[in-house]
Amino acid sequence: MVPTWEEVARDYGRFIYTVAYRLTGDHDEAQDLVQEVLLRVRKGLRTYEPGSMEGWLSRITTNAFYDEMRRRKRRPADALPEDPDLVLPPSQSAEDALAAGGLPGDVQDALRSLPEDYRTAVVLCDVVGLSYEEIAEALDVPVGTVRSRIHRGRGRLRGVLVA
Repeated sequence: MVPTWEEVARDYGRFIYTVAYRLTGDHDEAQDLVQEVLLRVRKGLRTYEPGSMEGWLSRITTNAFYDEMRRRKRRPADALPEDPDLVLPPSQSAEDALAAGGLPGDVQDALRSLPEDYRTAVVLCDVVGLSYEEIAEALDVPVGTVRSRIHRGRGRLRGVLVA
């Protein structure tokens, strides 16, 4: 049975946010990504074939993340002013602190330092808990590529965290 958009938003909203936060590493960017994902879900729900809802949502979230990264490369954002009085000091919101509570800051920073392909595979496997097959389906790549990206991503994480 295909769920309604409201059921997806209610039942899987936290899951989508978790994937989005681990990919972006930023609360505000994750919220923006969740909104984009929910818009895409609304458009694509009629074509959803019952199966792994988490896999389907992971694929949509990952694709939306990649689309945003490509957009940013084409149109870089302007730098913040150099005068520190013009910039508010950063503060962590309660939601951000809760979301970040699952992984220590050094691990989240290390995840952010990974190339997008490795980060996505590691997040979907080690943080979200998807199987290699579900990740392969979400990323539209062979299982062997998933295994390789996870292996290399974990190796880079290990190198960053041990150093």
